[in-house]
Amino acid sequence: MTQQIVGKLAAKCALTFALLLGIHAAIPTIAAADEGGISFWLPGTFGSLAATPVQPGWSFAGIYYHTSVSADGATAAAREVTIGRFSPNVNVNLNVNLHADADLALLQASYAFATPVLGGQLALNMTGIAGRNNVSLDGTLTAMVGPAVFTRTGSIDSSVTGFGDLYPQASLRWNMGVHNFMTYVMGDIPVGAYDPSRLANLGIGHAAIDSGVGYTYFNPQTGREFSAVTGLTYNFKNTETDYQNGIDWHLDWGASQFVSKQVHIGAVGYFYQQLTADSGAPPILGDFKSRVVGIGPQIGFIFPVGNMQGYLNFKGYKEFDAANRPEGWNAWVTFAISPAAAPPPTPQSKLVRK
Repeated sequence: MTQQIVGKLAAKCALTFALLLGIHAAIPTIAAADEGGISFWLPGTFGSLAATPVQPGWSFAGIYYHTSVSADGATAAAREVTIGRFSPNVNVNLNVNLHADADLALLQASYAFATPVLGGQLALNMTGIAGRNNVSLDGTLTAMVGPAVFTRTGSIDSSVTGFGDLYPQASLRWNMGVHNFMTYVMGDIPVGAYDPSRLANLGIGHAAIDSGVGYTYFNPQTGREFSAVTGLTYNFKNTETDYQNGIDWHLDWGASQFVSKQVHIGAVGYFYQQLTADSGAPPILGDFKSRVVGIGPQIGFIFPVGNMQGYLNFKGYKEFDAANRPEGWNAWVTFAISPAAAPPPTPQSKLVRK
């Protein structure tokens, strides 16, 4: 295989893969951080080739996302306080366990413009979700109100099936040889299934805006790449609970190697840290800043779909070093269809004159 062919195939892989990894933006994590254990930003949203420009035109994707997380202590008790099952103004012994499982389906439509904007490629997309979320709490809460002591032991189970919030996103990407740069902004339109008195929700109950920058090193000749995207989330106040999450910082990264023109393998990971304290948090919880780290493998496959290009990706994360946040594992299965890269021009035969 010549270097020219390898370069074109790798470039086509990069275009599709970048689209797919950009699609992961803004899936609401289940029981993850901030108010009662829920945040807007989903760690792992971006990964390999995230900053690489995509093929112009319409693209569509579907993602299946599963997460299973657990927590105890203040993180679990915060959920019970949030739903009004316990007063936030009493001294509580936090002997409670929380477990959550969610299965979500995401659908996204994306359009990348062919005409440059500020020298880069502008892309717009909208993501909607549907699925099921199950959350349970069990254990003992012991509260002291003055000289009196109250104890409650038992469990609370909650589940919801329906639609989540909507997540618009805009991005600009620039390519400079093996170096690629990106900036993005996304938001949360809080229209999903949400009830402040319910443990399980599919919406977060408030608006949010997130913005950041990304970089990808991609060498088509070797098939190697490394990407990192970092950003900040500002959360608006939840008017139903009078609670406002703090500012969150996140860093997603990915690295992969194309082992053939159709297959790449690699690793993905993330860091998530809440920078400022929540406002409206119960006194027993303090500032309730959250943190988590995750890492895992990935594998992707590229294949033709008619005159379009298909992409199938599997990736998973194991979480650790969590603070004020449930930890566990999550898995992603992504399928997308995007415009295929234009074929190279046909070489013109030289006219031979005798």
